[in-house]
Amino acid sequence: MANGTSVVSKGPLRAQWQGLYSHVFPFSCTMDVGSLADGAGETNTVAVPGVALGDLVEVAGNISIASATVTAWVSATDVVSIRFQNESGAGPLDLASMTIKGIAKRPNWV
Repeated sequence: MANGTSVVSKGPLRAQWQGLYSHVFPFSCTMDVGSLADGAGETNTVAVPGVALGDLVEVAGNISIASATVTAWVSATDVVSIRFQNESGAGPLDLASMTIKGIAKRPNWV
């Protein structure tokens, strides 16, 4: 497992979400996921200061991740976990090093 590196966080933002979220934490990092056998996955972590359990997370990468699923969540205070899962049904998947951009959002109703 290779943890995310080169984290950039702009801190909490709010105005663009028109009051739906009390805090917004944009971040980016570089990840290099190892070769994944069919049905296998890898979870990496990224330090994102300020995030908390219950925050929502969305991520996108700068390479094609066809045949893979990507799931992101806050796994602990100040930590976002990102899981890559090979669901190709066609053997190993070797993703290139990528830049991940993400956003964690704290809903006002939590």
